[in-house]
Amino acid sequence: MRLLKRGKNISVSIENITPFGIWLFVKGKEYFLSYKDFPYFKDQTLKSIQNVQLLHGYHLYWPDLDVDLEIDNLENPEKYPLTSKR
Repeated sequence: MRLLKRGKNISVSIENITPFGIWLFVKGKEYFLSYKDFPYFKDQTLKSIQNVQLLHGYHLYWPDLDVDLEIDNLENPEKYPLTSKR
């Protein structure tokens, strides 16, 4: 049995949107992006959150929100603090 014989390989998708954050599926892995850590997704429309693109195999881009993240941001958030040091 062949699945997706003429289908398209989906490398990124939004799996769920909760009151606490969004679940993102990228290249076979699932990630939770909490609104606490990723506040730019809170209070956005369903359409704008679901419009996500995977560029170059590692760069996530939400064109409606002008948000860019690399997969490394999700796998190693401690390397990318959200506050600046002055």
